[in-house]
This record gives sequence, structure tokens and C-alpha cells, in this order.
Amino acid sequence: MSNYRPTIILVFIFSFLNSSAQSIIVKPYLQNATSNSITIMWESSNCNPGIIEWGTSNSLGSIVAASLLNSQGSACIFTGNVIGLQPETKYFYRVATGNVFSPLYSFITPSLRESESSISLVAMSDMQKDNGNPDKFHQISNDGIISHITTTFSGDLNQNLQLILIPGDLVDDGNNHDEWVNDFFNQGENLFSYVPFYPVPGNHENNAHFFFDYFDLPKNGSNGFMEHWWYKDVSNVRIIGLDSNHDYQLPQQLDWLDSILNATSSDTLIDFVFAQLHHPHHSELWPPGNTDFTGEVISLLEFFSSSSGKPSIHFFGHTHGYSRGQSRDHSHLMVNVATAGGNIDYWDEYSQIDYQEYTVSDDDYGYVFVEVDAGEDPKFTIKRFSLGDEYVYESNKLKDSITVKLNNQIPEEPYGVYPLSGEIVSPDGFTILGSPFIDPDGDGHGATQWQVSTSCIDFSSTVFDRWIQHENWYKGLDSQQDDNLLDIDVLNLLPDINYCWRVRYRDKGLGWSNWSNPISFTTDSVFMNWKVYPNPIANVSTLNIPYSEDLLLKINIFSSTGKLISSFENISPPVFKLYKNDLKRGVYYLQILHDKDRLGLIKFLVAEDG
Repeated sequence: MSNYRPTIILVFIFSFLNSSAQSIIVKPYLQNATSNSITIMWESSNCNPGIIEWGTSNSLGSIVAASLLNSQGSACIFTGNVIGLQPETKYFYRVATGNVFSPLYSFITPSLRESESSISLVAMSDMQKDNGNPDKFHQISNDGIISHITTTFSGDLNQNLQLILIPGDLVDDGNNHDEWVNDFFNQGENLFSYVPFYPVPGNHENNAHFFFDYFDLPKNGSNGFMEHWWYKDVSNVRIIGLDSNHDYQLPQQLDWLDSILNATSSDTLIDFVFAQLHHPHHSELWPPGNTDFTGEVISLLEFFSSSSGKPSIHFFGHTHGYSRGQSRDHSHLMVNVATAGGNIDYWDEYSQIDYQEYTVSDDDYGYVFVEVDAGEDPKFTIKRFSLGDEYVYESNKLKDSITVKLNNQIPEEPYGVYPLSGEIVSPDGFTILGSPFIDPDGDGHGATQWQVSTSCIDFSSTVFDRWIQHENWYKGLDSQQDDNLLDIDVLNLLPDINYCWRVRYRDKGLGWSNWSNPISFTTDSVFMNWKVYPNPIANVSTLNIPYSEDLLLKINIFSSTGKLISSFENISPPVFKLYKNDLKRGVYYLQILHDKDRLGLIKFLVAEDG
């Protein structure tokens, strides 16, 4: 026996060295799950043969060989497709490269679409590393998502979370291999080994090959653009992934999206469409990130939702903070699900815009949790959970929530309270008042729209149109606090004119009531507030402007027939000098504008030709 001892020792040493020289550098993660298959991927420091062991118990029992693709240096990405699975079944698995094995993990297959099972998903984006807070994505994954799910629901993580959506900027530089390994996969591994996730590329991915090497996305997009855009059905939701990067803002993508939405309209198993792409159309925190292409995508989704009756969402990122808004005339939500790690775009850090469609914006870290019910009463609930910012930590604080139903019962049609038919109001200003809000299924009052027209049968060209939502969180304050949405001030209509007004109410689930019956009223013959002195004007008269001096205004002069006579730009309060010059005798109107908002309309007379 002693003659063989050196050989045994050498074999042992060789095996030890071979084992220690290789490692799994990206733990196994889940892709492209169906009710009977799933893709499992990982990365190792070398390209020895890879396998997946799997089964319905931790004893496993089945083996799948994995294909490999060289990634960086001697490292390889491994891909294995496990097929022949059963729906809604828990499976255990581990992977091996050579003789190096991973720990044991599990996944649960999705249900059959026709089963109409309820699902939950997480949407988050822009986890690209901020060097000042390099482990923030790890915190979002573990202290945020995993902690919320395991403390809120019973059972394992993947029993209560079916998929994860990531609309771009997974890393800071898509061409940097180390960032993929250390900043994305390693920080999210406790999620990705148990729950399948579906990303789309952001601008920071740089269209790098690593993005397409690391992920196995549905290959049902346009020929030549596979994995740039795609769709996937999970229960009663159609998930659509899009590429909003500049080089892919193509008619082919919009045509493909249009065709998919047309097919979805008649698919009786799909109740909702959730699209994801990286760039915003409107961003309150960082308007320089706005992209017209996303506006075209929104238009297609809006038309789909209104024509099919199926609500839709588009999730996005790019701006490092949270925003949620809704289209005025369509059951469509727009939700910025950042930031899951990227440096926050704080209030007042840029020139920012309070867009009318957005009701909540917040400069924080966080993620969005979505619960979707299928069956006879389909609905989804979106919840934003915040982890605060880099100065104040929040532990999964619920900051925003909205529920949207497929079969929403719309509010009762309102009726007008004031002014009533034939009443005379001041052209300077009066208050429209509608009836109390009543919703048959108990949804709260979400918005009101008022319109004033010169015709009771045609509101296509209004003189007053206001859409007011029940909240508007901007720069930490809700400018709509205490607004009951039942009344609105109307200022500066023309005198001696017959008008009509109407109103409609929206519930918080995006359902609009029918318009109220139009009510006619008349404006009085005189203005009471804005005055030009002296009036009729002398060679020069004065208009006092009750606004701060830092406001720049535009002032137009119109004849009584509506002809524009003169226009003055960049007028500063508090005084405007009005010169008669060549004005002929007659009635004129001064129109005062700030941006596109009309602040005043003042009547003045010229008694003698100028």
C-alpha cells in the first residue's frame, strides 16, 4: 500500500488545486419562466462544463447540461433550460461548474394563464452604483423588498413574489464586467436566485453585449431586434418590454407595439398591460431626461386602454426618484420606479416642472410592489415603499398607493349647483359649484374637470377648461390639500356674453362619470376689479398689476371684434403704461398672460381717435 501513497496524495492535491482555482462568481439566477419551463443562468471564473441539478425535493434527481458563453477573460456565462415542469409547483435546484457546486435554491413555476391566479411583482430601476452609497441596491433588495414580503405575508419569498421588472440602468457602465458581477448580480442575488426577473436596457447599459449575454428574454420581438423589445404573459397581465434608447426609437418598434396591443384587445385572458421602458416622457424631478419617443408609446397605450377597456401602465426610470401620474382621458398610469441605488435627483437640484398629469413625486430610494387579482373581479394595486434618502432612512414606508379595477363602477353623473340656468355672474370672477361626489363602489373622489363654452352643444373649443386632481405632491407639499374638488373659481370672462358650463367627476380608480347636463348663464355688462385709470384713456393711462415684481407678463390689446392690435413682452408688475397712440375711438380689451395662463382681461375705452 505504501507504494501508492504518493500517487494518492498527488491526486488529492491536484483535485484541491483545481477546485480552489475555480469559483461561481455570479450565483444562479432565474429567467424567462413559464408554467412548464424556466431558464437558469450563472457565471463561473472558468469554462469547465456546467450542469443544473433539479427536482421537487431537496434530493433533486434530474440533471440538465448547460451551454456556455465566454464573458470576460477566462470566465463563462452558463445557460440551462429546464423543461417538462408542472404549473404552480415548487422545484429545488443547484448548479455546478466542474466540481464546484452552488448552494441549494428554489423556484415556483407560474400558473397556466387560464387558471387566472393572482400574482405579485416588484418594479424597480436605476440601481447603478452611486459611489457615495455603493451598497444601496443590496439594501433595497434585502432590507426593502425581501423584508417587506417576508414580514407581510406567510410562506417563502417566491410564494408571494412571482416576478421582478427592471426598466433600465442596472449598472453604471454596461461595458464594465466587474460592475455586472459586483454591483448588480451580487447585490441582488438573494432575490434573483429565487424569483425570475425581466430587464430592459437603459442608457447606461450602452447597448453592451453583456446585457444580451446575461439575460434570456422572450424572443418574440421584431426580426433583427430580438430582446430589444418583447412581451410575456403572466396570469392576466401582458408584460411588454421596450427599448427607448436613442438608436432604437424606431418606427419598427412602434409598429410592433401597435400590433401587439391590437392582438391584446381581443385576448380574453388578458385584463391589463404593463409596459416598461427606460426614459420618461415627462419627468418632474429631472426634465432634461424627457423623451418624445415615450410620448408616442404612451399614445398607443392610451388608445389601447380606451378602445379595449383594459387599463395599462408604463413603468420607467432614468430620473432617480419616484413619480406617479395618470392620463386625463384614459385608464393609463405612468410610474417612475427609481431609484434602487443611483444617486437621487433631489428637489431644487435642477430646473423642475410640476406636470399636470403627475400627482406624486418624491426624491427618495425605493421600489414599487404591485398586487394583481385575476378571476371575476380583476384589479391591481400599486404601492410605493420608500427607504428614505441618504440623509434620513425610512424602513419600507408606504408613500403612495392606487387601485385600478377592470370593471370599475363609475361615479354618479354630477349636476350643477351654481350658477343655474339664466343666472348673471360677474365677468371678473365667480365660483362654479357642482353636486356632492357619489361613487357606487366606494372609491374616493380622484379628480374633477370643469368646462365653460360659448355653446351648450359644443364644448370642442372651450374658453375655460380645468382638470384638477385630488392630490399634487411636489417638493414635499400637497398643493391640493383640503380641496374638495366640488368648486372652481372662473376669472375674467368677457362681459355681456352667454356661456354654458358642465362638470364631470373621476374616482381614484381612474373612472370618469358622464358629463353633467350643460347649464347656461350670462356675464354682467361691467368689470369690477381690474381697472385702467383714467378710462376712457387719455394720452397715457396706468394699469396697476397686483403681482410680484419678479413675474414677467405678456400683455395683448384686442379690439372689440377680437382683432389683435398690439402685443407687449416681458412686462414687470406693478405698473404698465398704456399709450393711446394711433388707437381709434371704440372699445378695447387688455389681456394679461403669464406663460399660457390668462391672469386678467380688462376693458378700456378710447373716446377720441388717436
